[in-house]
Amino acid sequence: MKRLGWMFLAIGLSLAACAPNNVKEEKSWEKYFSKYKVEGTFMLFNNSQGEFKVYNLERAKQRFLPASTFKILNALVGLHTGAIKDTGMVIPWDGVTRQSPSWNQDLSMAQAFKLSAVPYFQEVARRIGKPTMQLWLDSIKYGNMKISRIDTFWLDNSLLISPDEELGFVKKLYFDQLPFAKTTMKSVRDVMLMEKTPKYELSYKTGWGNNGAKKIGWIVGWIEENRHPSFFVLNIETEDPNFDIAKNRMDILRSILTDAGYFKGEM
Repeated sequence: MKRLGWMFLAIGLSLAACAPNNVKEEKSWEKYFSKYKVEGTFMLFNNSQGEFKVYNLERAKQRFLPASTFKILNALVGLHTGAIKDTGMVIPWDGVTRQSPSWNQDLSMAQAFKLSAVPYFQEVARRIGKPTMQLWLDSIKYGNMKISRIDTFWLDNSLLISPDEELGFVKKLYFDQLPFAKTTMKSVRDVMLMEKTPKYELSYKTGWGNNGAKKIGWIVGWIEENRHPSFFVLNIETEDPNFDIAKNRMDILRSILTDAGYFKGEM
């Protein structure tokens, strides 16, 4: 019970709204990770019902490189400081051909976010600068708050963050509880919206990176039905060099959310 209490404090949820007996370790979700032979964790907090479900609680407290999920904070700081004028601001392609063909073109901030274009946000980080970026990491207490090189620190295992810290971060973003202008937070929420249907809206940011032989994959965000948000974090790990992380992490996310009763417009 102490362990569960610690987690509530860590992700900034209200104990008054979410009694410990509403926290459930959802072991049945293991099958979705076993299907793809990956280690991982999944956290799901239904804000309106105060229901909190977690698969693999111990992993949820461990820190990993955030990879491209850091683009959420990078975008917030970029917009706040003026390094990004607005979500339509274009940074010209530098002419370097990269593995992802969609990155090899001039991109706006909104396009770069949805395409998860690393070079765009590396340039944003350089424009922000290390002292200012460090100030914001410290102010928000984002993971371990460590910076190495200004344009690689979220990819090279310097900056680390746990799934429960990621969950608390996106929850604060949704409710305008971060120390940025509301217009800035709304702009980032808008670019996080990936699916909008009459029954639900799905907002998230993906990420993947390497820790030695291991691939670390993320999806963090929320699903909203009837104006009721539920916040989620998926974190997976594999050493399979042929693992299709982009497809499989989304399959796991959608399978678990479907299992939990989402996508019907009834939550």
